[in-house]
Formats: sequence, structure tokens, C-alpha cells
Amino acid sequence: MTGGGRGEPDDRYRRAMTLLQDQLAGVADVTPAERAQRLTDAGSAWNERIAADEANARLTYRVSGRGIGSVATEIRAGAHRFLVDEPGALAGDDVAASPVEYALGALVSCQVVVYRLYAQALGLTIDAIEITAEGDLDVRKLFGIDESGRAGFHDVRVAVDITGPNSVEEYENLRAVVDAHCPVLDLFAAPVPTSSALV
Repeated sequence: MTGGGRGEPDDRYRRAMTLLQDQLAGVADVTPAERAQRLTDAGSAWNERIAADEANARLTYRVSGRGIGSVATEIRAGAHRFLVDEPGALAGDDVAASPVEYALGALVSCQVVVYRLYAQALGLTIDAIEITAEGDLDVRKLFGIDESGRAGFHDVRVAVDITGPNSVEEYENLRAVVDAHCPVLDLFAAPVPTSSALV
């Protein structure tokens, strides 16, 4: 479940890159003004829904997956499908990112959304944003070698690179606001009641 041991690209990797390029082609380029309007409209719409009925604030997300190949998983999330796999060192075919890489990707992408949202709310400008997340994982628990440690990340570091006209102090304040409101960062930072059952 780690990202180490990735080899040279093969046909499967090239097919995955083609799928990514197709997905990127579907993401519309937006101007800063269009982005600001979409963020404002979304915020207004949610405020109206929640004001009408507080129950509208409570969402349930459902994702399912089925095992394919050696240890890969086909994930279904609404209308979307994507693959999760492992590198060869962990019995995978290395055709997609691993579960823990997707977890870091979820953190990065959630941060990007919340940075955009709160920059708009605070009247700040983000010309460009790039975020990197690194996580340290000790596989001894995964393989049952040592039961005393954590199975998941024991340390995660997020580095945010923002380009824009505002001051460092304003962006640092934005970072604090984002970190207080980012749903996926909250998943990483605080225990979440989780249950598991055979069905």
C-alpha cells in the first residue's frame, strides 16, 4: 500500500495516462472572474439550502469497490470509475496509484478546493496554487511483523505553494483558516468513528 518501487512506464501505464489526459480535457479552463462567480454562487446556494432546512447540511457519501486483477480495485463513486492498485513489490500490477497515494491525493485536492473557497471569502487572490503532501508509513504492522505501531501514516507533511499579489501574512492567515475548515485534513488530524462489518 505504498508508492515505492514504481518501475518504468509500460503499456498499462500509458493507457492510464491517456485516461488522465481525457479527464483533464473535460475540465474547463476558467478565468479568475468565472471561478470567483462559481465559488460565490455555490456558497450562496448552500447558505440558502441550509437556512431553509438544517438537515440539508448533512451529506452522506458512498463509494464502493470490487477486487480485480491481483490486488487492484475498481472504485465506483457516483458516475465515476477509477482504479486503485499497488506496485509489484506489494503484489500489484502497478496500473494505478495505491490506496495511500489516493488518500494523500484526496488531502491535496480538498486543500485546493478550500484554499480557493476561503481566498474568495477573504478577498484574497490566488494566481496559482500547488500543494504537495508526503506521508511516512511503516509497513511492519501491515505485514504483521510488529503489532505495536500504526498501520497507517505516522507523519504527514503538507507544503503549499501559492502565487499571488497578497502579503505573506495574509496567505498565512488563509492557511490557518483553510486548515480549520478542510474536511479531508480533519480526517487525517482527528480520529473518526469507523465501523466495519461483513455483509
